[in-house]
Amino acid sequence: MSLVLVTGASGYVGAAIVPRLKASGHEVRAFARTPSKVTAAVDGIVAGDAVTGQGLDRALDGVDVAYFLIHSMEGTTEGFDATEARAAENFAAAARRAGVRRVVYLGGLVPTESAPSRHLGSRLAVERILLDSAPEAVAFRASIVIGAGSRSFRFLVRLVERTPVLPLPSWQRFRTQPIDERDVLALLHAAGTRDDVTGAATYDIGGPDIVTYGDLIRRIRDSMLVHRPTIALPLSVTPIASKVAAAIAGEDPALIEPLMESLGSDLVADPTHDAAGRFGVRLHSFDAAIERSLRDWEAVEPLCAR
Repeated sequence: MSLVLVTGASGYVGAAIVPRLKASGHEVRAFARTPSKVTAAVDGIVAGDAVTGQGLDRALDGVDVAYFLIHSMEGTTEGFDATEARAAENFAAAARRAGVRRVVYLGGLVPTESAPSRHLGSRLAVERILLDSAPEAVAFRASIVIGAGSRSFRFLVRLVERTPVLPLPSWQRFRTQPIDERDVLALLHAAGTRDDVTGAATYDIGGPDIVTYGDLIRRIRDSMLVHRPTIALPLSVTPIASKVAAAIAGEDPALIEPLMESLGSDLVADPTHDAAGRFGVRLHSFDAAIERSLRDWEAVEPLCAR
């Protein structure tokens, strides 16, 4: 058994990985700005802020493996990319001081034929910082995670639920590779607990299905069993569309606009990475991921469109 630190333990992925780590016999410590928001059954909580560095040395003391699951796209005055970089730098420095053996990070897929958006560029910058923070650092890059708690997935479901006609801007033709929440958690768990992880490594991860963004929205619509005609728009109109879409879905425009800026290119996993084979994870299909996520959602909150 080892001591594992989960940063961002009050968030979607952080809260979900804790029970898996506990079930496999590890002691889990959480790091959070607001300890009262940590609902997972951890062994201890350290209050702090990675952006200022407060609490990091205490949180990482005696830690063997640490998960960096912090994102700062909302509520920043200097720009989220600068905020995220500073949080990663503070964490990396503290991890080196503490002698942490392994750091595990979940970032975003980056395009291969164009420059990354601000959002994806920030994720890439954080990845590079963290890969130098521990001798066995592992970074995963994912596109949209399909899960009942995923804000990206929930945003799309809310749009389908609340919009009688679905407008699809020009970015609908680009491809992406969604991945089931269960597969992301299995990969994160394996990367943090397996003994055969050596050296710093990056893996693109995605489910077995590659779809266009237009098809992604239509298949969510079809799984919800609702009739929502689509209309193609000739332009991207991202700045306007993001504000309108955020208002419809009840989301923060500070989150939605950077996400929608990332839709102007293919975001597909490099097939040579084969993270699933490397870590022994069987991948769920896109349709199975949607059905399971909607079922989990409806178990606690009815969907008006179903």
